[in-house]
Order: sequence, then structure tokens, then C-alpha cells
Amino acid sequence: MRASAIQTIADIRTAMSEGLTAVAICTQFLERIAAHDGPIHAFTHVAEQQALERAESIDRRGPQNGDLPLTGVPVAVKDNICTRGLPTTASSRILEGFMAPYDATVIERLNLAGAVVIGKTNCDEFAMGSTTEHSVSGPTKNPWNVERVPGGSSGGSAAAVAARLSPLALGSDTGGSIRQPAAFCGIVGLKPTYGRVSRYGLLAFASSLDQIGPFALTVSDAATLLQAIAGQDPCDATSADEAVPAFDAGLTEPLPKPTIGVPWKMLEDGVDTGVRTAFEAAIDVLRDQGAT
Repeated sequence: MRASAIQTIADIRTAMSEGLTAVAICTQFLERIAAHDGPIHAFTHVAEQQALERAESIDRRGPQNGDLPLTGVPVAVKDNICTRGLPTTASSRILEGFMAPYDATVIERLNLAGAVVIGKTNCDEFAMGSTTEHSVSGPTKNPWNVERVPGGSSGGSAAAVAARLSPLALGSDTGGSIRQPAAFCGIVGLKPTYGRVSRYGLLAFASSLDQIGPFALTVSDAATLLQAIAGQDPCDATSADEAVPAFDAGLTEPLPKPTIGVPWKMLEDGVDTGVRTAFEAAIDVLRDQGAT
């Protein structure tokens, strides 16, 4: 498989089955970052040494990796999520140089799933913003048009995935900080139900609303990433003590013909024609699937 064709988890699984190593895959994404992140500024720190060492350890394990869902898959991590041995600054001068002494629970779970943390991504300072312009390291640009913002506060993670600099990324969402940049950058982003994913190791903005969630190019990849990080955590008293369902199970099931409300009043004034057209096209798709 050509390096440029590797973009999703399925691509990586295929490439590794054909003999490509985790180190080779990691190197390809590091080269993409070096070549293309300059004008975008999705990353505040690229973990080249740590990522390659992690990939080497995965290759050494070989068959011992078994069927880990994220074996060799690079993941970018928003810079308000603690990662041992890497800077965690929340894009603030206040935390400049801070190295977290422990991994957030989601990072521990990424490691257990076989993933490779490839770097930390830019965000609005302390996740308080919606454009990723307010960062001590400078703004992140939308990879589709660098004259536009990528949304925020998880704009760096969204831009990294949209620019194919990382197949997956983690962000945090309090009032839209995953959902809005995913929309701005044309990728998949999900704020999980509160309590589904541990907040331990997340620098809090509003603890009763914050949730860590996935960015991906496809719904399937987002489901796989969420599957890896979800679940009850004794370090987070607000995490739900409930079984984690198979999030990808519904991807092949027919839509259950729901009734969907449409807020037409919100679309009357001030809505861009392109946005309304896309919105109405989505409604047509749902109708075709049996929704009313």
C-alpha cells in the first residue's frame, strides 16, 4: 500500500498485514507533519522520539500484540490531556514547560489498545474558546483554507486529522469543543455522554460538563477509538459504572425509522446558503432511510 493511501485504521491494518511495520507507519505520519504542519500549526509538540520508541516496541512484540484494536495507529492528543513525558500546557504560558508526572486514563487505555501517541495538539488557552486562535504558541489554521479558523477549542486535533497528519485524535468538549471543529474541518467528532469516558488527567474547564472524545475521518474509526477509551474508572467518581457497548455494532444495522424534529425557525435568517443546502440534503438522506 502506498504511504499516501494510509489514512484510516483499516488502511493501517491492511498495510501491517502486508508487512509494513509500526515504525514505518509512524515515520510516514511524522514526515507528513514535518512537511505540512507549518502553515496549519495543528501540533504544539511532536513526540518523534517517544512515538518511534513506542512503535519499535510494538514491532518487537509482533504476534503478542494479538488483536489489539489500535495496533500501530498514531493518535494526536489535545494539549490539555496529561501525557507522561510530554508537555501538557493547555496552550497557556502559565503551564509552559510543565511535564505531567502521569498519564491520563484515556492515554493508559490508548497504550493498552496498541496506539502510538504522536504528539500534542493546539487548543484555545485552557480550552476556553471556539477558534483555536487564543494559544500561547499561536493560532491553528483550517487545513482546507488557512484564511479560516478550524473551530475550537480542540482545533488542533481536528486540523491534524483533516490534514491527514494523524488518523485519529483526542479532544475535549465542554460546550462544543469537539463538535464544532469537527464540523469546521469536515471530519467526524463526538462528545460522548457524560460519564462514558474518564476525565482523570484532563485539565478541567467545567468538570460537570467536560468530556474527552474522538476525532476521526470515518464514523467507524471514531467508534473504534471511543471503544478503546470508554469505561468506568475508579480515578473518576463521575464515570459511569456501566458496560461499554460495541459502538460499531450499529454501523451495519438499518436505521430504526425514527421521528426527527427539525428546527426550521433557526434556518430562516442568517444561515449561509451552503450550510442550509447541506442541512436539507442530510434531511433527504434520513428520509430515504425511512425517518419521518
